Amino acid sequence: MSKKTHKKLEKQVKKTRNRISRFFREQPNSVVNHKQLSAKIGIKDAAEKQILIAVIESMIKDGLIAEERRGKYRWTGPVDELEGIISFNRSGNAFVEIQGFARDIMIPEQYTDRALDGDLVGIRLLSSRQGSGRPKGKVINIVERAHEIFPAVIFMHEGRYFAMPDNPKISVDFFIDQRDLNGAKVGEKVVVRLKDWENIRLNPKAEVTEVLGMPGDMNAEGDAILAQFGFPLRFPEAVEKECAHITMDIPESEVAKRRDFRDILTFTIDPDDAKDFDDALSYRVLENGNIEVGVHIADVTHYVQEGTALEKEAQLRATSVYLVDRVIPMLPEVLSNQVCSLRPKEDKLTFSCVFELDQKANIKNTWIGRTAIHSDHRFTYDEVQNILEEEKGLHVEALTTINNFAKTIRARRMKEGAIAFEKTEVKFKLNDDKKPVDVFFKVQRDAHKLIEEFMLLANKAVATKIGKKDKQNEHAKTFVYRVHDQPDQLKLQDFADFVKRFGYKVDLSNPEKIAATLNGLLSEVKGKPEQNIVEMLAIRSMAKAEYSTHNIGHFGLGFPFYSHFTSPIRRYPDMIAHRLLFQYLNGGKSANEAPIDKLCKHSSLMERKATEAERESTKLYQVIYMQEAVGEVFDGVISGVTEWGIFVEISANKCEGMVRLRDIPGDYYYFDQKDMAIIGQRTKRKFSLGEDVKIKVEAADIENRRIDLTIAE
Repeated sequence: MSKKTHKKLEKQVKKTRNRISRFFREQPNSVVNHKQLSAKIGIKDAAEKQILIAVIESMIKDGLIAEERRGKYRWTGPVDELEGIISFNRSGNAFVEIQGFARDIMIPEQYTDRALDGDLVGIRLLSSRQGSGRPKGKVINIVERAHEIFPAVIFMHEGRYFAMPDNPKISVDFFIDQRDLNGAKVGEKVVVRLKDWENIRLNPKAEVTEVLGMPGDMNAEGDAILAQFGFPLRFPEAVEKECAHITMDIPESEVAKRRDFRDILTFTIDPDDAKDFDDALSYRVLENGNIEVGVHIADVTHYVQEGTALEKEAQLRATSVYLVDRVIPMLPEVLSNQVCSLRPKEDKLTFSCVFELDQKANIKNTWIGRTAIHSDHRFTYDEVQNILEEEKGLHVEALTTINNFAKTIRARRMKEGAIAFEKTEVKFKLNDDKKPVDVFFKVQRDAHKLIEEFMLLANKAVATKIGKKDKQNEHAKTFVYRVHDQPDQLKLQDFADFVKRFGYKVDLSNPEKIAATLNGLLSEVKGKPEQNIVEMLAIRSMAKAEYSTHNIGHFGLGFPFYSHFTSPIRRYPDMIAHRLLFQYLNGGKSANEAPIDKLCKHSSLMERKATEAERESTKLYQVIYMQEAVGEVFDGVISGVTEWGIFVEISANKCEGMVRLRDIPGDYYYFDQKDMAIIGQRTKRKFSLGEDVKIKVEAADIENRRIDLTIAE
């Protein structure tokens, strides 16, 4: 057996052992045979089943599993061993969130073993959960690495090469053998791949896979952010080859299988710089006086077939990523910007929700199916806003009618329990060198809300069509839902206590009226200095939305059924929804739930990573923008409070920096978690979340993506 094959087998054995341990620790009373265990942990391959049997025997010898009766196994290992994602802070200590524990498990630095930030780890408790102290644990196993590649900077120490990771939460440098530099030079920003880390007393070994450029170069910094969160920098050759054979020509035989909307007024409404138009609206007045509005979505799955390299890559990426200076598409540009994009004056294949509405915006009929369209015009949001405000311009009647419908539907949605979150989005104006020269705020106006309401309507319609049980649909079929759970009551209470200091009241006595009371608060706070902090903390008190085959409804939207159907160019779950919907509309049986749920979990994870990457990109551009403001004094609002300092958002440009506790003169300050404040021990001076402060910009550090502030007396 070759060394490479041996290592691969070793890795498979370890992975199988971890899966078995995880299953039994989550269900410690289970008694199963090896076939049941295979199904439970997702093993289907014959070779993997052979490994499973060998691993079971090994774990019996280790005293972790017992054969209760012939061929039936139960867990006899320790029950104080748990699994979770490890998160490090800059001091080197770490925390692991465990389901069922009120607080995260603290992992002191000396017990973090070879774990890196974000890894799935096995831990053993060191102290009881009882009492007021935080429970502590020790990493005993690296179950799964969060990342294998890391952006870093090459440096030399005592004649040896090392790579210092960009992520400040990784406190160890990687050793790079000279043979593994792959042309990288000292001082350059690179991507490295972790090879192994067998001895905790030594640095982990890595190899350079890509040279990005010098630190500070905008392309290099953007590529580094993508690598940090595990997004590929380019498409594989196999994907590019498949794209080369895709044609934009649409045969009439394909159109004949669809409902033809090419002669009906159709248009797109998108941002000025958009290239991937994945949704369009059609409009016509019916003979009975009602209005037909079609929501037409690019039929991506017609071109991206299951089992292809294109499909596998879209599945892996799961989402497009929107950095400040670029878009990293889920699909190659030939598809996202050309073949699938609903460009004006071109025939396109679409999947549509078509609504018949009366004059009061009541939906009288809904039709869902595959279509062909021809967009008559490409509008920008600003163009539509001007037409709506001036009441004249191209297709003014259609736009005005649809806008009035959207307003009515939105008002109805709010009345039925939706929450009106409208957080201000910060955007940068860039020069030709991709350097930020100005900041502006993206505010939702009628043109944006018009599109949003009809996209929500379509997403709700497809989810209801498949998920709602009735005489024709006694058993809901497997589908992909966008779910949003009820908020945690403790978080809501903390939020209610916080807004009291501004004189606002949140009534939590009736769970069914939480949405209404939050909407009242969000309306009341609009236009006031504390608006941004209150809206931000309201969002933080909510659960996170995610993808799942188990429908629990969408609390924030107030919908019992909701999916993502309207953006298949940039979201993989929408592609799943399209496939399942087409299958069911044509009488197909319900899909196997397990693989769909697995894809939902992966998509949710990649969405979180994309959001984090986008935040890092924004943070980088904030730092670059504020370099010109070093030494200046600004008004700000305390947007975060931690044990090592306070975060302040500058009111003029929404850039955020930190004032470290040690940099506040005149006293020793400590963190009061209950009041979300830092307090001077001697003077009792308090800096609280949401408080207005004057700050001075001391430094803008590109390398660490950090703005250092001090309090300006």
